[in-house]
Amino acid sequence: MPLTLEIVTPEARVYSDTIDTVVIPTTTGEVGILPGHIPLLTQVEHGELRVTKGNVTTWLAVSGGFAEVEGDRVHVLAEHAITEEKIDEHAVEAALKRAEDELKAAKDIDPQQYEHLQTLIRYSGTQLAVKRRRR
Repeated sequence: MPLTLEIVTPEARVYSDTIDTVVIPTTTGEVGILPGHIPLLTQVEHGELRVTKGNVTTWLAVSGGFAEVEGDRVHVLAEHAITEEKIDEHAVEAALKRAEDELKAAKDIDPQQYEHLQTLIRYSGTQLAVKRRRR
């Protein structure tokens, strides 16, 4: 009995398929979901989400949000999510450098702007980790 996984961000549906398992990064550690999992609502942390279907594992970078497991349906509502294939390593490196430079140059930075830059840095790092996994 397969799971149905849907990963959605404010911009788009990033992933939708029937799968065998999913491992979600949460604020309390990684949570592995198999068919028949108990109902669950958890907060998603910045990190690498792993999807297994057959003998193929797909990696996604996710950033914040919530995951809900109901029966054999898993819904991930994330602030940001991207599949490994869609990550542009050079663009991510450039965005990471800009965010780090802006953070270093800031003297009296608004707390919200500081948190935004920290989030960009963490998400960029996660994307690079996912993209460079197979090297």
